[in-house]
Amino acid sequence: MSDVHEGGCLCGAVRYTTRGAPMSVSVCHCTYCQRRTGSGFSIPVYFSDDQITFNGGKRVTYEHVSDESRRWLRSRFCPVCASTVAWTSERRPGAHGISGGTYDDPNWMHVERHVWTRSRQKAMTIPEGVEQYEKGKV
Repeated sequence: MSDVHEGGCLCGAVRYTTRGAPMSVSVCHCTYCQRRTGSGFSIPVYFSDDQITFNGGKRVTYEHVSDESRRWLRSRFCPVCASTVAWTSERRPGAHGISGGTYDDPNWMHVERHVWTRSRQKAMTIPEGVEQYEKGKV
């Protein structure tokens, strides 16, 4: 299996390439991710900054400060189609989260854990045997 994966926004204006193994792959059920994605969860795939190359298209940034941790998250999204492609956070300096659903083929990822399960929507079922954390993983 190749360790080079590509993806981008819905309209194709913003593209990226990731290289190497991710730092982590999770399913996040926090309310911020639910609102950011318009879904019941997000799939954050974290890489160090030097493992990612962004190609084409300008990205717009929106900064959100968490109600609970008081730390910032900066979402990077396409100004044309508004797809959130990536983000940085105060908690993980030197790293980018990539929105797992924006990969051209997202089936290479292996989800290691589910986080912020206390905010999980009741319709979401977590598979048996997967690590779970009521809040984020420390």
